[in-house]
Amino acid sequence: MKTKRLILYILLVAVTYGYGQELNLPVFTQYLAENDFVVSPTYAGIGDNLKIRANGLTQWVGIKGAPDNQSLYGDVRIADRSGVGLSFYNDRNGNTIQTGAKFSFAHHLIINVPTEQYLSFGISFNVNNFKIDINNFNTTYEAPVIDPYVTDDRSTTNSNFDIGALYRYKGFYFSFNANNILKKKVDEERVAEPNQLLNYQVYSGFIIGKNIPNSIQYEPSIFFQLFGSDGRSSTDVNFKVRKYGKNMNYFWGGISYRYLNDQFFKPLNIGPMFGFKQSIFYFGYSYQVTMNDLISYNSGTHMVTIGLDLLRSASNCPCTKSRVSFR
Repeated sequence: MKTKRLILYILLVAVTYGYGQELNLPVFTQYLAENDFVVSPTYAGIGDNLKIRANGLTQWVGIKGAPDNQSLYGDVRIADRSGVGLSFYNDRNGNTIQTGAKFSFAHHLIINVPTEQYLSFGISFNVNNFKIDINNFNTTYEAPVIDPYVTDDRSTTNSNFDIGALYRYKGFYFSFNANNILKKKVDEERVAEPNQLLNYQVYSGFIIGKNIPNSIQYEPSIFFQLFGSDGRSSTDVNFKVRKYGKNMNYFWGGISYRYLNDQFFKPLNIGPMFGFKQSIFYFGYSYQVTMNDLISYNSGTHMVTIGLDLLRSASNCPCTKSRVSFR
């Protein structure tokens, strides 16, 4: 009986995740690996390097067919006040697969130099491909024939836009993003397919301390997501610490707590993270415990980030300087 309940639960979660997969790529803690560009195009070009981050994420390790995601992000400053970015991703959940790319541009403005106030605007053009891998479909006694309607992997491709704004005041930052602002075109015969892809994201926090040798920085932050299709929302509460060395390399550690906004004391995920920056090389690892009925059947969610900070070129404009060192 217990096994049957587990199977039903996994199927329910998988269907729910698959339904939302095309709406948004899963955001776990990728953005906390010194890669704010993950959550908003407005961060493109902030910093003195071409910043590259590759992420590998496996959810619910130990459960066959659990969600798996790989992504690659890169952004760089162009001129003194603008930046561009590019990201690629591959996301698989059972027999559903999503791949795509984002092309981003950001422009940064000075509000006030003495008080270190800056305003940034960003836009992304997204191309997504969503398909069902029918190669793994098998017949059963109850269903001896595969549905003839399910052919050619049911592949669909669509494009959309993200827009965002970022405000910075000394160590404080607040970004607002509206993702997939256009409605998706849906075939008339596929009435059950969602066409409302819009979702909102807020990312805010502040950095305490300077990025100078032998210093320590503290960074509390929150990340809020609201899905326009069904009104679901969740929040991450995060805390990070960085310890700089004499040559500006650093180690960091932290913790993240995610919950649905109507269930604060029932976390979805909670777990530690750590990493280091050595010369141009960056490494980060995060682990999240799944705080639901699946906790007894998996070893949690694991994510590894590997990065490079290349082509260092100091900006002549303070609006594109970062409070985190990437030297």
